[in-house]
Amino acid sequence: MISSSNSVDSKWSDRIQLPFHFDVEKMKADIAQLQLGEFIYYDALPLRSPAHMVDTSLPFPPPAEDFADGSWTPWLDTPALLKSPYLTEVVDTFKSNTKVTLVRLLRLAPGAIVKEHTDPTLALEEQKSVVRLTVPIITNDQVEFYLNNELVPMKVGECWYLRLSDPHRINNTGTTERINLTIDMIPNEWLKSMIAKAS
Repeated sequence: MISSSNSVDSKWSDRIQLPFHFDVEKMKADIAQLQLGEFIYYDALPLRSPAHMVDTSLPFPPPAEDFADGSWTPWLDTPALLKSPYLTEVVDTFKSNTKVTLVRLLRLAPGAIVKEHTDPTLALEEQKSVVRLTVPIITNDQVEFYLNNELVPMKVGECWYLRLSDPHRINNTGTTERINLTIDMIPNEWLKSMIAKAS
């Protein structure tokens, strides 16, 4: 895997393709039955969220100074995920090995651009970190994801660890939307070992 010369000094690459490949047609079928509505520019559909946002009968979690590691609240699958058998299977691949927190379908409209930015906690190098894995589901040849000014060649069905505390940006200059599944999790020895072997 490529390691950018612009990235921070680390034993980890800024991008690592993991040894998973998920069934694209099954993921698309789950998305189709969700009947996602129209949107402008960017849309995020939660598939796993803080428990009190899924079940409103649950109390709000106590105030927390640091939300980064996801320990401030229990997490639950949303109704959208419960209606999506294959997406549930994908998420369960990781839930059986580590704590999975936020899971979303991220949609980027045709012609939309996400400007360069950083997500400070989304890296293995951070003390209180969350690892975000990305699985492209729907894309086109004009979708470009740049990390540290280098294109990440993600293909549908693949699973990638990206160090998102580094600068990254996205261009969708195509005529169709892009949909990625993102899975946030607490890094443990299982996850770190898998990423290390893949790199």
